[in-house]
Amino acid sequence: MSTNGKTSRILQFMAPDERRQFGIETPFHRLAWQMRDILGDGGILKEVVHAGEGPPVPKHASVSIHFSGFIEYSDAPFETTSHLKYPRMMKLGRDVTLYGLELGLLTMKKGEFSRFLFKPKYAYGDLGCPPHIPPLATVLYEVQVLDFLDSAQVDEFMDLSRDEQNSVSLSTFLNVLDTQRSFGNLCFNKKRYEDARERYKQAMTLLQNRELLDDEEKQRLEEMKLPFLLNLSLTYLKLEKPQKALCYGQKVLDINPQNTKALFRCGQACLEMSDYEKAQDYLTLAQAKKPFDPDINTLLKKLALCYKDYLDKEREMCSKMFSGLKRMEK
Repeated sequence: MSTNGKTSRILQFMAPDERRQFGIETPFHRLAWQMRDILGDGGILKEVVHAGEGPPVPKHASVSIHFSGFIEYSDAPFETTSHLKYPRMMKLGRDVTLYGLELGLLTMKKGEFSRFLFKPKYAYGDLGCPPHIPPLATVLYEVQVLDFLDSAQVDEFMDLSRDEQNSVSLSTFLNVLDTQRSFGNLCFNKKRYEDARERYKQAMTLLQNRELLDDEEKQRLEEMKLPFLLNLSLTYLKLEKPQKALCYGQKVLDINPQNTKALFRCGQACLEMSDYEKAQDYLTLAQAKKPFDPDINTLLKKLALCYKDYLDKEREMCSKMFSGLKRMEK
C-alpha cells in the first residue's frame, strides 16, 4: 500500500485490529512472513541478515552492540547507537531495559546482524511511550553484536565479602582476573581509556586484598600483577598522564628489573615529560635487551631529535641573552 507522509502518521496510531479490519497489509506484516518465531508465542520474530560466529550471548553477559529501533511507517529510528563509533558495554539484566531486546540478544552470536519485530508485550506495552511510541505498537529493531564477555563469574565474585573472596580457590580467582583484564583490553581497544583504567585498577585491588596461602601463590600473584601494571602504564600514557605512567612502569621494574616493556614504558613517559636523560637511560637498557625492536629504535630516534631541538633552543636563548648583555655594556 502506498501512503503519503500524512497517511503514514495516521496509520502509526491505528491499532493493529483496526488495520486488519480495513484489510491493510502493513510493512511489518510483510516482513513477518520471512522471520522466525523464537519464543513460539509470536511475540518476538527474528530474521538473521548476517550470521555470527561462536557461541550465543550468555545470560549474564556484558555486550557491545549497535542497534536502531523503528516504529512502523517511519524511516527514521526513534533510538539508535549508529552515531557512536564505540558503543558502551551493557550488562544484561541491568542496562538493557527493553525485555524483547534482551531475549533477542540471547539468540545472537558475535558479529551477527539481525532484525527483530517485538510485539507490545515485549516492547512498550499497551500505552506505548509518547510522543515517539504509539499505544500497542509493534517495533522493529536492527541489532549487531560487536562483542560480549561473560561477566557472571566476576559479578558473583564482586558481590562476595572480602573474607568470602579470600576463600575461593586460586583457579577461580585467576579466572576472575583474566575476565577483568579482557574487559579492560576491550575498553582500551575501543579507546575508552577511563573505563579500561578502572578495570585494571579493580584487578590490582583484588590482587592486593588477596590473603596469600604460601610462597608459591605469592609468586604466581606477583607475576599476575605485571600485565595489569603494564596496561595501566600504557593507559595513563593514552590519558596524557606520563607521571602516572612512569609510576606504574617503575612498579613493574620493582618486581622484575629486566622487564623490557616496563623499561620502554618508562622511557616513553620520561620523553613525554621532556626528561631526556632519564628517557635515554631507560630506552638504552631496553635496547640492550632487544636491539632490533622497531618500537624501541624508533623512540630512540625520536628522543635524539627532541633532545637536539631542546639543545638548539637552549643555545639560541643563551645567544640572545649574551647579545643583550653586550648591548647593555656598550
